[in-house]
Amino acid sequence: MKKRKFTRHVTSKWAKTRVLLKCGTLRSYIPETRKMSRQTLQEMLQHYGMVYVKPNSGTYGNGVIKVEQGASGYGFHAGTKVRSFDGYDELYEALGRRIKSRFYLVQKGIHLLKYKERKFDLRVMVQKNLSGRWECTGMIGRVAAPGKAVTNVHNGGKLVSVEQLLSGHASSARVKSLQRRLRRIGLTAAKKLHAKYPGIKEVGLDVALDSGLHPWILEANTRPDPFIFRKLKDRRIFSRIYRYAKAYGRV
Repeated sequence: MKKRKFTRHVTSKWAKTRVLLKCGTLRSYIPETRKMSRQTLQEMLQHYGMVYVKPNSGTYGNGVIKVEQGASGYGFHAGTKVRSFDGYDELYEALGRRIKSRFYLVQKGIHLLKYKERKFDLRVMVQKNLSGRWECTGMIGRVAAPGKAVTNVHNGGKLVSVEQLLSGHASSARVKSLQRRLRRIGLTAAKKLHAKYPGIKEVGLDVALDSGLHPWILEANTRPDPFIFRKLKDRRIFSRIYRYAKAYGRV
């Protein structure tokens, strides 16, 4: 009987964040993340002005809410819906009706770079290759749909190459340097997660870039969608990603 292949899936964003925070070389790339409560949300809003609250377990950006504190009050952006509040208690009660009793996290908000007036982030794909070694197999950009606070394709986001997205923000030499840095970050993150969860064979990092092109790891996915890479002009990238995924039974 043929032995069944599998790859481990870790759903808890909190658990994965704690693993990555233990790595000194990754710590500066991880925005402050805390368990959400009335107190932690208020403290982080006071400190950062803008945060994201997200379910501990969830996919495709579902349930992610952008929350802001300004001079005139508070507000949140969920999907295409934007609401404003005069006070913090009013804001928190409205969020509570959405979140209910689910385990949520609050994360320092990163002001994303924009492409054609729409925010974007990057997906960095890292996989076990046919020799069993970790390899960064692809990167692609995800541009948020108009009026949306998240970039996920399943929430209307558009897929664009990293080179195209960054051409208006950096020279080609700096873009290549940034890509090398992202590959190193991706490989380090995958190895750290694998050390804790040995069944993992692929990691998709969601990475935000701020105005200084500093990378921030927003999330580490252990079951990333390989098919988004079909959108790249270089067909060899998806071919390799698919070949590796097939080898360990993911597709």
